[in-house]
Amino acid sequence: MREADGTFMGFHLLRPFRFFAQALSGESTSKQMAMGFALGLAVGLIPKGNLIAIAMMMVLCASRINLGIGLLTVFAVSWVGVFVDPLTHRLGAWLLANETLVPFWTRFYDMPIAPWTSFNNTVVLGSFVTGLLLIYPVYRFSEPGFVKYSPAIAERLAKFRFVRFLWGAEWAGKLGSTS
Repeated sequence: MREADGTFMGFHLLRPFRFFAQALSGESTSKQMAMGFALGLAVGLIPKGNLIAIAMMMVLCASRINLGIGLLTVFAVSWVGVFVDPLTHRLGAWLLANETLVPFWTRFYDMPIAPWTSFNNTVVLGSFVTGLLLIYPVYRFSEPGFVKYSPAIAERLAKFRFVRFLWGAEWAGKLGSTS
C-alpha cells in the first residue's frame, strides 16, 4: 500500500529503528555523537510538560548532532532522572531562596511567558541548571568512547541483514516511488 508521496506505508514505521541503527553505525562523527549524548542527558533530566523541556527538545532536534543517540539518551535519562530529583530539588530550592536572586526571580516570573517555564518549581530549576552544568563534562568524557567504540559497533551491525535493510529502507522507499 502506497502513501501520497509514493512510498510504502511500512517504511515510516521503520524510521525510529533506522534512527537507532544510524546512531550506532558511525554515520556521524564522534563529536556529533558525544554532543547528542550530552544534550540528551540535559533534556532527559528536566521534568517534561513545561516550556523549558520543549525548548531544550527543540534545540536537540534542530542541532547538527546525532539525533538517534540524543533521543535514546533522553529516553533513558528520563527514567533514571527520577532518582536524581531529591538532589535537583535541593539545588532548585537553594537558588529560589537565595536572597540575592529573589528580586531576579520576582521580575522574571512577572514576565508573560515565564509561568510556562515552571522555574518556580524547585525540581525543574535544579534539573535545568544541573543539565546545563553537565553538558560540557559529559561531552568531553564521552567523545573518546565514541571515537574508540563506534567503528567496532558499526562493523558488527553491518553483519546483520536487518540493520542493512534499515540503512537502505528510506532509499528503497524512494526507489519504489519512481516505478
